[in-house]
Amino acid sequence: VQLQASGGGLVQAGGSLRLACVAPARIFSRAAVGWFRQAPGKEREFVGVISRSGGSTDYADSVKGRFTISRNSAKNTVSLQMNSLQPEDTAVYYCAGYNTILTDTRLHRKGSDYTYWGQGTLVTVSS
Repeated sequence: VQLQASGGGLVQAGGSLRLACVAPARIFSRAAVGWFRQAPGKEREFVGVISRSGGSTDYADSVKGRFTISRNSAKNTVSLQMNSLQPEDTAVYYCAGYNTILTDTRLHRKGSDYTYWGQGTLVTVSS
């Protein structure tokens, strides 16, 4: 475990949560960081990713417009702001990272492209 995810919890439908992913500086400074989730009995799925520079993001269609990823270089932290949460958002959320050069604008959605992973934080949305 090289990344530390936190912020999960229980929230009612329509509510909000903010997850945080902290990485060592040696990783954070060179990596794009993404979020994935895995619901009970389902495969892990891509949620979103932010580029190394923070200038580009990409989101799964299921969360677009509701979730926002940002990064704070001073704190080596990437945040996932989740609004308008629905019961189908219930899952363990993982942050992950992959090394990239600053000029590489490609954003990866496949988990197998990621090198660094966190331990996961549980988000439960009640109806």
